[in-house]
Order: sequence, then C-alpha cells, then structure tokens
Amino acid sequence: MAEEEPPSVSRDLQELQRKLGLLLESFQNNSKVVAFMKSPVGRFLDRHPFLVLTVLMFVTMSAIPVGFFLLIVVLTSLGALMGAILLEGLVISVCGLSLLCILCGLGFVSLALSGITMMSYVVVSCLMSYWFSPRPPTQQHANIDSQLAMKFTESEKLGL
Repeated sequence: MAEEEPPSVSRDLQELQRKLGLLLESFQNNSKVVAFMKSPVGRFLDRHPFLVLTVLMFVTMSAIPVGFFLLIVVLTSLGALMGAILLEGLVISVCGLSLLCILCGLGFVSLALSGITMMSYVVVSCLMSYWFSPRPPTQQHANIDSQLAMKFTESEKLGL
C-alpha cells in the first residue's frame, strides 16, 4: 500500500511528523509544564491517561449545560428580587435535577468516547507503523515463508 503512494506523500508525512515532534518537544521542555509534571498531581495524571482523557471530555461537554444552569439561576435570582420567591425555588430545583441527569449522561458518554478514542489511537498507530515500516515488504514475506518452511519440516520429522 505504501508503494502505491507517490514519494511526496511519505515525504510530507515525515515532515509533518518532524514538525509535530518539535512542537511536542518544545511543549514538554516548557518550565511550567516540567514543574507541573513533577508535582503529585502531574505524576498521577501521567500514570492515568485514560482517566485524564475521560475527565477532559466530561468537562468540555458539560460546560454548556452548566452555563445554562448558571444563567437560569441568575435570571431566577433577579426574578426573586422582584418578588417571585416560590417560583425561584421551584425553577432552581427542577433545573438542578435536570442538570444532574444531564451531567450523569455526559459522564457515561465521555467515558465511552474516551474509550473509543483510545482504541482508535491504538489501531491507527499500529496500522501506521505497519504501513510505513522501514522494511521492504519482500523481507516480511521472506521471513513468513521461512517460518512456514520450518514448521513444515518439523511436522514432516514428527511424521504428521
């Protein structure tokens, strides 16, 4: 599959990989990032990448519902200043329960999405390393053929 692509594609991919590597290296060498990663929180986050991805997705997706809830709280508080105190309590209670349900649903969705993202990352990285391996395909096939020949001769020796 790599042979069908023009040589400029692999060169562009190598250039992109080099630029991303430089960007990542400059980010990791930042003094604030180094100080954070040496802290207990940074070490914990470094050991649990799936948890970090799940929390990041949850916080990102829950920003809009929490914002709407806070907007409703502010508006009902303004309404309470006008004299509708009973209505404020009812609206905040209903909206609070709705927000709780939404955040629970977003928690499950973020867990599923982070799992899918991690699996996709593993699959794509394995495919990319297979497709763009530095070995020519003929060496791979020769290696497989020699292994099959060894198994065949072993089975003949055993009389199978």
